[in-house]
Amino acid sequence: ENRFMKKNSVMNLTFLLTIVFLFSFKPEIYAQENTEINTKSDFWSHIQFGGGLGLGFGNGYADIMVAPSAVYNFNRYASAGLGAQYSYVKQKDFYNANMYGGSIIALFNPIQELQISTELEQLRVNRTFNDSFGTDTKDFWNTALFLGAGYRNENVTFGIRYNVLHKERDNIYAEAFMPFVRVYF
Repeated sequence: ENRFMKKNSVMNLTFLLTIVFLFSFKPEIYAQENTEINTKSDFWSHIQFGGGLGLGFGNGYADIMVAPSAVYNFNRYASAGLGAQYSYVKQKDFYNANMYGGSIIALFNPIQELQISTELEQLRVNRTFNDSFGTDTKDFWNTALFLGAGYRNENVTFGIRYNVLHKERDNIYAEAFMPFVRVYF
């Protein structure tokens, strides 16, 4: 129960900080040159789509990941959005897993080349181990809270992120630090 309360407190604090962060910036205001009233919404002009695709193959090993996402650019400094993810991992005669879920992401660009991010990810994990002792199947939810920083060049960002909720046991990620490549169009 104590572990659950700590995890819940961290998630609530992160959510609150993300909301405060996103609404602390005033949107840029542009003067209209003509006097006509623009009745069309410019909502879609602020949306960027992107995500990630991962493929890894080896001797009896396969890792396939698809992670589309979309962000809304509030201004040139702050964006927030949603993502989905599906991953399939298999090690022949030993391990296989299906993972699927979603995430909420907030991006901050204090300068053009630097991107700071926070991402709350919730994945459903269905995994099976096969070894000489038999088969062990486990289905569970995995929550990750990533804080990251990266170098940004136009619509591509290369960086590293850290899972503050990482535990050596009961986690789908081997390490707390993970490199990333983020692309939005």
